[in-house]
Amino acid sequence: MTPTNRPPLLISMGDPAGIGPEIIARALLERPGLIDDVVVCGDAGVMERALVLVAANRAPAGARPVLAVVGTMTDAPSAPPGTLKLWQACRPVGPVAPGQVDAAAGRAAADCVVAAAGEVLAGRGRALVTAPLHKEALAAAGIDHPGHTELLQALAANHAGVPVGAMPVRMMLSCPDLSVVLVSIHVALQEAIRLLTPQRLEETIRIAHAHFLRSGVANPRVAVAGLNPHAGEGGLFGREDVDIIAPVVQRLLAEGMEVSGPHPPDTVFMRARRGAFDVVVAQYHDQGLIPVKLLGLDDGVNTTLGLPLVRTSPDHGTAFDIAWTGQASAASLLAAIDAARRFTGGA
Repeated sequence: MTPTNRPPLLISMGDPAGIGPEIIARALLERPGLIDDVVVCGDAGVMERALVLVAANRAPAGARPVLAVVGTMTDAPSAPPGTLKLWQACRPVGPVAPGQVDAAAGRAAADCVVAAAGEVLAGRGRALVTAPLHKEALAAAGIDHPGHTELLQALAANHAGVPVGAMPVRMMLSCPDLSVVLVSIHVALQEAIRLLTPQRLEETIRIAHAHFLRSGVANPRVAVAGLNPHAGEGGLFGREDVDIIAPVVQRLLAEGMEVSGPHPPDTVFMRARRGAFDVVVAQYHDQGLIPVKLLGLDDGVNTTLGLPLVRTSPDHGTAFDIAWTGQASAASLLAAIDAARRFTGGA
């Protein structure tokens, strides 16, 4: 347990060929006050190399945390204060070429997520913060899920003993000025249009609304983006906005939810940024992620809604082009840690 007698935050190391290990090291060097509130689920050799890299790139080069490897999560409280607790949550990772797709790296990254999520579900961690995975590496390792969201949904459903479809989850991307929840995520655009059904849209709105209620927003204002240009112009540019989106909005509005739309997607994000709405429900991946990443890639946060655990992550990928060069910023990871602490009643 942490000094506050609460389970720690768990951070999965991400793909060892990417920037995950180094941004974890950088975050804890930049914010040393976090170190007794977290346990890194990863590989000791990888994290030791990341600590060396980041410490060497500080100006001036400074002391770095001592790595304390724990055998199980129950051993973490006995580690000396001020040490970086590392739970060996995967097989030891051998040499991995920075910035290269590697099946062994993909397997190690997935194993760390699975192990960490299991500990949070068992109550030995209070939230999960995930460093980036690489989808090609996951596929090369034979992982049957394209990313964190789908993997965690399957794990949580299995833990609860329910079919995956009985535990709908959604991705929320946020930065200081904008929060967006997606109806569909990692699918082709054609498939995303097919997935826009009244049931799926209503689930998304309800999941987003419930999250903001739990976060202390008394009456969340939910804006629903249209699918087509100008929200379809009354059916001139497609019928989805008229036939699918508008009836769902009207039904939830009649229940007393403060929901509106479909709004023209070329202006709704701007309006939300100016304070008109608490969250925008976007119809597909790029519709929602482009404005969030444009506004806040450096401090954006990805939160999975609908799970029986809190999970946040940086709003960026593995950045293979700069991996293991010491250039990667920890700002988005620190924002994800702060969000996880906030969602679990912490500072």
